[in-house]
Amino acid sequence: MNLAIDLGNTFAKIGLFEQGKLIETKGSFTYQALLEYVTHLKPSNIIISTVSYSEEQLRQDFDNTEAKLLFLKNTTPVPITKLYDTPETLGADRIAAAIGARVVFPENNAMIIDMGTCITYDLVDIEENFHGGIISPGVRMRFTAMNTFTKRLPLLEPAEAPIILGKSTAHAMQSGVMNGITAEINGFIEEYNKLLTKINVILCGGDATFFANRIKYPNFVIPELVLIGLNRILEYNVEQNK
Repeated sequence: MNLAIDLGNTFAKIGLFEQGKLIETKGSFTYQALLEYVTHLKPSNIIISTVSYSEEQLRQDFDNTEAKLLFLKNTTPVPITKLYDTPETLGADRIAAAIGARVVFPENNAMIIDMGTCITYDLVDIEENFHGGIISPGVRMRFTAMNTFTKRLPLLEPAEAPIILGKSTAHAMQSGVMNGITAEINGFIEEYNKLLTKINVILCGGDATFFANRIKYPNFVIPELVLIGLNRILEYNVEQNK
């Protein structure tokens, strides 16, 4: 069994894979709960993606597992070509999601929209080339910015389907953020379709469900996309080291 771990500042998400198939996912692990889970599970191989913990600390904390550990870094071999001017700055989650898209839709080009703290729009083709993309402020970042940089605008939460013409300050803010992002997504899809044909639009990240039904282009919501990509990177490295 392979275990893919996406380890954030507060919580970890994990995907358990057997013979390349995702058989279990779990989210909201605290770090201590994650260590206990791994000790109990005893997987054969583990890949960890994190910007919150050092490799030294992780090796120390995971020293009681017999699994082979792989830490995803910008120097880690991956089954994709990075057509990116600064690959050393490329986020691990972006490249993992792109590789996940290749696993799920090997016959199509893909546009990956990862809707987390920031929204990233990345393009990967059937030739295994990562073309780069766009980084934009996420939903909560936009609401927080309006509250932080003004004296009277409140801090709001996302709304499912705000009307275009807000009849109150709160509704106007919700419309600006939610409808603004929807228009942004549709616009970027239109521009990416000029670059490549047969593009599958894939949404992932915590805020994806707010927008999937509001986009005018067909799309797929795959919450486990990054975990699927991490597992493929792990498989690739295991194969290379045989």
